[in-house]
Amino acid sequence: MAFSSTLFSHSIHFTTNHSNPNPNLFKLTRKSSLTTVSALGADTLDTTTIAVIGGSSVAAIAAAISLSDPEKRRQLQAEEVGGGDKEVVREYFTNDGFQRWKKIYGDTDDVNKVQLDIRIGHAKTVESVMKMLLDEGSIRGVSVCDAGCGTGLLSVPLAKEGAVVSASDISASMVSEAQKQAKEALQGMDGVQLPKFEVSDLESLNGKYDTVVCLDVLIHYPQSKADGMIAHLASLAENRLILSFAPKTFYYDLLKRIGELFPGPSKATRAYLHSEADIERALNKVGWKIRKRGLTTTQFYFSRIVEAVRA
Repeated sequence: MAFSSTLFSHSIHFTTNHSNPNPNLFKLTRKSSLTTVSALGADTLDTTTIAVIGGSSVAAIAAAISLSDPEKRRQLQAEEVGGGDKEVVREYFTNDGFQRWKKIYGDTDDVNKVQLDIRIGHAKTVESVMKMLLDEGSIRGVSVCDAGCGTGLLSVPLAKEGAVVSASDISASMVSEAQKQAKEALQGMDGVQLPKFEVSDLESLNGKYDTVVCLDVLIHYPQSKADGMIAHLASLAENRLILSFAPKTFYYDLLKRIGELFPGPSKATRAYLHSEADIERALNKVGWKIRKRGLTTTQFYFSRIVEAVRA
């Protein structure tokens, strides 16, 4: 499950040097009769152009944010599905969100610029994780838990390398699609076991695995709950725990807040950013330490990756 949906729910273009993002110099553009290049759907936008330069950018955006009420919108979403963040996530990725992310994670050409960029970014994260795992040698016969597997984009390459994969997702729709993709990609391959898929939230996972991987899921947990979730995932892992998360920096937090100003009619989930220091602290608290670090960035996707081992 990817990061950029909540941040870029409308066609927002930033004029900035992406290798060294400068939040004090960018341009927001919304054009009339222009179909948004959003990961969440198509909307027609009114004519509004805001050029924000220098120190005034922070004040201008802060003023705009103060006039919006994204928290109230999230509360209404939760009330509609009868619960909190977890129920909103389950509802979204089982219904409307599933169709959008199935398209993003798939290979159809029917995607816009933002969706294609997110697809590329997520693929790079999967590639980086596979490299982390294989740098230590073959994973044939190694048990791996793919927690929050989505449509199986990590589960399939893990199985191709001979890993014994247990994969889960909170969304029954995602799990069904992952099973379909795995069967098509892996059936008939010698020495390869199909991953075992199940519908489950992270809190309900149990068992013991050599390696636990959780990609693009912590964005749905505030740090107070992320600490407990990291502890739970670590308790399932015997040797390695790999996490990816949306990094909390001033620049990315600003983009997130801008995205909340333009929610559109599509229902997105709440997005939580995490500082690497907080993730490392949570790992250290339960006796784990970070051994490897990685970072994936594209124009609309960003993900920090850490591999942890027992201290």
